[in-house]
Order: sequence, then C-alpha cells, then structure tokens
Amino acid sequence: MTAALDWPGFGHVSLAALLFLCLAAALAGAVDAVVGGGGLIQLPAMLLIAPGGQPLYALATSKVAAVVGTAAAVRTYTRQTSIDWWSALPMASAAFGGAVGGAAFAGALAPDALNAVVLVALVGVGLYTWRKPALGVAEASRFTRAAQVAVMALGGAVIGFYDGLAGPGTGAFLVFLLVGVVGFAFLRASATAKIVNVATNLGALLYFVPAGKVLWGLGLVLAACNMTGAVFGARLAVRRGSGFVRRVFLTVVVALVVSLGWKAVAG
Repeated sequence: MTAALDWPGFGHVSLAALLFLCLAAALAGAVDAVVGGGGLIQLPAMLLIAPGGQPLYALATSKVAAVVGTAAAVRTYTRQTSIDWWSALPMASAAFGGAVGGAAFAGALAPDALNAVVLVALVGVGLYTWRKPALGVAEASRFTRAAQVAVMALGGAVIGFYDGLAGPGTGAFLVFLLVGVVGFAFLRASATAKIVNVATNLGALLYFVPAGKVLWGLGLVLAACNMTGAVFGARLAVRRGSGFVRRVFLTVVVALVVSLGWKAVAG
C-alpha cells in the first residue's frame, strides 16, 4: 500500500490516490464543460478516497476544483459564443444565494430521500429530451424578456440550493431548465449554465471555507486538473455545436440515472 502523503491540506491521501483523483478531476472538468454532470465523476471519486475522513471534506474540496474548472470553461465560451448577460447574471446571483443555503443544510442531508427525488427528476428530464429530437437544436424563446429573467432566477435559486446540498446532476438540471423551459439552444444553454455553476460553487464555498472543511492543498491540485479538462471540453462543445451537446447531455443523464439507481438498490 502506498504511504499517505503528509503534506498540509491533502487529507493524508496516498500518492496513488492523488493521481487517481487528478485523472477523475480532469475528466470531470471536460464533461462538466460540455453539458454538466462532472460531479458524477469527481465527487464519487473523492468519497471513495475519503480525504480528511469526512464526506463534507470531499464535498467542500470538490467545490474548489469545480469553481476553477467552470470559470475556465466560461472564459472559453465567452470568446467563441454569445451569452445573454442580462439574464445570466440575475440567474447566477439567485443560484449563489441558493447554494449558500444548501451548503448550510449539507451536514443534515438525508441522502436516500434526496437521491429518490433526483432520480425521478432525471428520468423525467431524460425521457422528455429524448422524445423531442428538435429540442435545443435552435433558439425558441418562450417568454417575454422580464418573464424569462424571472423564470431563470427562480430556477437558478432552486438548483443552486441543490448544488450546495449535494451537487451531482446540477449541470444537467441547469441545461434542461434553459433548453426545455426557457427555449435556449443546447450550446448557449451550456455556456450560460457554466456561469451559474461558478456562482453556485462560490456560494457553497462561502459556507464551507469558514467552516474549515476545505483541504486547500488537494483542492488546488485538483483545480488545475479540472481546469485543463474544462478548457478542452468547452472548445470541443463550441466546435461540435448543439447537436453534439444534446448527445452528451442524454449520455450524462443516463449515467446519472444508472448511478443513483444503483445506489438506491445497493443501499
């Protein structure tokens, strides 16, 4: 067995475990940048290694990596696709507040109950998207300007609360809200979701950092890996377009359903 690293802020993980987490963070960053769902990869990997010995350390430290990766993805998207900042920023602000509240409740989370709700929601999202092949291929605005901002802000607050509370599936829910409800094309929805994801991750960290739950050494190393994957994923999404993002979205939703379903069956 590889000896644990005694470096400050690494939670006594071994070198082999650190390399495993780095690979998971890079892959999570790439998937997350395309359509969300990176938490499906990164958080389970962190929980498997259990740095610091408590699940909250894994959740909090994952947020450090995620916020850097999503910020890098936003920078890549803004260079190559248009973003409606007038609606994205209110949504991000509402999501930030929701995430702070969700993180405060994370320690009292009842995982089985939450998993059941998320599982049902994801099945519905996946089936709806699959049955409508034209959904998200082109823009199809469904609201007036003011109503769109209100819907995005309300949805952002609810999903932000979930992200602070748990996290996996947040990106998929954000993209579906923007595509299925608001009427964005998949590429624009993914770019906007990244802005909101930066806010939710920062909101969660606003609670976790003062609570002393972040392993900074590990978090910064994983952040560099996540950022590398995120830049690659965002460039790929822009190059391949909304059709590609839709296919990745459905793949991620199926993977999330299988993961949560297995967890529910296995207990």
